[in-house]
Amino acid sequence: MRRIALVTLVVDDYDEAIRFYTEALGFRLAEDAPREDGSRWVVVEPGTAGAGTALLLARAKGETQRARVGDQTGGRVGFFLHTDDFARDHARMLAAGVTFLEEPRHEPYGTVAVFQDLYGNRWDLLQPA
Repeated sequence: MRRIALVTLVVDDYDEAIRFYTEALGFRLAEDAPREDGSRWVVVEPGTAGAGTALLLARAKGETQRARVGDQTGGRVGFFLHTDDFARDHARMLAAGVTFLEEPRHEPYGTVAVFQDLYGNRWDLLQPA
Protein backbone atom coordinates (compact mmCIF):
# COMPACT_ATOMS: atom_id res chain seq x y z
CA MET A 1 0.00 0.00 0.00
CA ARG A 2 1.24 3.49 -0.84
CA ARG A 3 0.00 6.83 0.41
CA ILE A 4 1.21 10.35 0.94
CA ALA A 5 2.13 10.43 4.61
CA LEU A 6 3.42 13.99 5.08
CA VAL A 7 3.22 17.33 3.30
CA THR A 8 5.71 20.02 4.32
CA LEU A 9 4.34 23.40 5.29
CA VAL A 10 6.98 26.10 5.69
CA VAL A 11 6.32 28.26 8.77
CA ASP A 12 7.94 31.21 10.55
CA ASP A 13 7.85 29.76 14.04
CA TYR A 14 7.28 26.23 15.32
CA ASP A 15 5.38 27.14 18.47
CA GLU A 16 2.97 29.64 16.89
CA ALA A 17 2.26 27.14 14.11
CA ILE A 18 1.64 24.35 16.62
CA ARG A 19 -0.76 26.60 18.55
CA PHE A 20 -2.69 27.53 15.41
CA TYR A 21 -3.03 24.02 14.05
CA THR A 22 -3.87 22.40 17.39
CA GLU A 23 -6.00 25.12 18.97
CA ALA A 24 -7.69 26.89 16.04
CA LEU A 25 -8.00 23.94 13.66
CA GLY A 26 -8.21 21.14 16.22
CA PHE A 27 -5.29 19.12 14.86
CA ARG A 28 -3.33 16.73 17.05
CA LEU A 29 0.37 17.21 17.73
CA ALA A 30 1.81 13.87 16.62
CA GLU A 31 5.54 14.60 16.98
CA ASP A 32 7.78 17.38 18.23
CA ALA A 33 11.40 16.29 18.43
CA PRO A 34 14.63 18.29 18.39
CA ARG A 35 17.13 17.61 15.61
CA GLU A 36 20.90 17.88 15.74
CA ASP A 37 20.96 20.98 13.51
CA GLY A 38 18.79 22.96 15.94
CA SER A 39 15.59 22.49 13.97
CA ARG A 40 12.65 20.39 15.13
CA TRP A 41 10.66 17.56 13.57
CA VAL A 42 7.09 18.79 14.11
CA VAL A 43 4.13 16.83 12.76
CA VAL A 44 0.45 17.72 13.20
CA GLU A 45 -2.48 15.73 11.90
CA PRO A 46 -6.17 16.49 11.63
CA GLY A 47 -7.55 13.14 12.72
CA THR A 48 -6.73 9.82 14.28
CA ALA A 49 -3.05 8.94 14.49
CA GLY A 50 -1.78 7.65 11.17
CA ALA A 51 -5.20 7.72 9.53
CA GLY A 52 -4.32 10.16 6.76
CA THR A 53 -1.90 12.74 5.49
CA ALA A 54 -0.20 14.85 8.17
CA LEU A 55 1.65 18.17 7.99
CA LEU A 56 5.35 18.50 8.66
CA LEU A 57 5.77 22.04 10.04
CA ALA A 58 9.21 23.16 8.86
CA ARG A 59 10.69 26.46 10.02
CA ALA A 60 11.89 28.50 7.06
CA LYS A 61 15.64 28.65 6.50
CA GLY A 62 17.06 31.43 4.36
CA GLU A 63 15.40 34.15 2.31
CA THR A 64 14.04 31.84 -0.39
CA GLN A 65 12.07 29.74 2.09
CA ARG A 66 10.98 32.77 4.15
CA ALA A 67 9.53 34.28 0.96
CA ARG A 68 7.33 31.19 0.51
CA VAL A 69 5.78 31.29 4.00
CA GLY A 70 2.08 31.91 3.47
CA ASP A 71 2.28 31.60 -0.31
CA GLN A 72 3.32 28.02 -0.91
CA THR A 73 0.80 27.54 -3.72
CA GLY A 74 0.90 30.93 -5.45
CA GLY A 75 -2.36 32.16 -3.90
CA ARG A 76 -4.40 29.09 -4.84
CA VAL A 77 -6.19 26.87 -2.38
CA GLY A 78 -3.52 24.29 -1.69
CA PHE A 79 -4.91 22.36 1.26
CA PHE A 80 -8.24 20.62 1.72
CA LEU A 81 -9.57 19.84 5.18
CA HIS A 82 -12.45 17.38 5.02
CA THR A 83 -15.04 17.29 7.78
CA ASP A 84 -18.07 15.15 8.57
CA ASP A 85 -19.88 18.16 10.13
CA PHE A 86 -19.27 21.43 8.31
CA ALA A 87 -21.48 23.58 10.56
CA ARG A 88 -19.78 22.34 13.74
CA ASP A 89 -16.23 22.84 12.47
CA HIS A 90 -16.97 26.15 10.76
CA ALA A 91 -18.47 27.57 13.96
CA ARG A 92 -15.60 26.26 16.11
CA MET A 93 -12.99 27.68 13.74
CA LEU A 94 -14.72 31.09 13.61
CA ALA A 95 -14.83 31.18 17.40
CA ALA A 96 -11.09 30.39 17.45
CA GLY A 97 -10.38 33.39 15.20
CA VAL A 98 -9.81 31.60 11.90
CA THR A 99 -10.28 33.97 8.93
CA PHE A 100 -12.73 32.74 6.32
CA LEU A 101 -12.51 34.48 2.94
CA GLU A 102 -16.08 33.69 1.95
CA GLU A 103 -19.41 32.54 3.27
CA PRO A 104 -20.08 28.79 3.16
CA ARG A 105 -21.46 27.66 -0.18
CA HIS A 106 -23.11 24.51 -1.42
CA GLU A 107 -21.58 22.94 -4.50
CA PRO A 108 -22.40 19.63 -6.25
CA TYR A 109 -19.36 18.10 -4.52
CA GLY A 110 -20.27 19.35 -1.02
CA THR A 111 -20.37 22.30 1.39
CA VAL A 112 -17.22 24.41 1.28
CA ALA A 113 -15.64 27.67 2.42
CA VAL A 114 -12.12 28.99 1.88
CA PHE A 115 -10.11 30.02 4.94
CA GLN A 116 -6.56 31.17 5.62
CA ASP A 117 -4.07 29.69 8.02
CA LEU A 118 -2.07 32.02 10.27
CA TYR A 119 0.39 32.76 7.45
CA GLY A 120 -2.13 33.30 4.65
CA ASN A 121 -2.08 29.90 2.93
CA ARG A 122 -5.53 29.15 1.53
CA TRP A 123 -7.46 26.08 2.61
CA ASP A 124 -10.88 24.62 1.83
CA LEU A 125 -13.00 23.42 4.71
CA LEU A 126 -15.06 20.83 2.90
CA GLN A 127 -17.85 18.45 3.81
CA PRO A 128 -18.11 16.16 0.78
CA ALA A 129 -21.58 15.47 -0.62
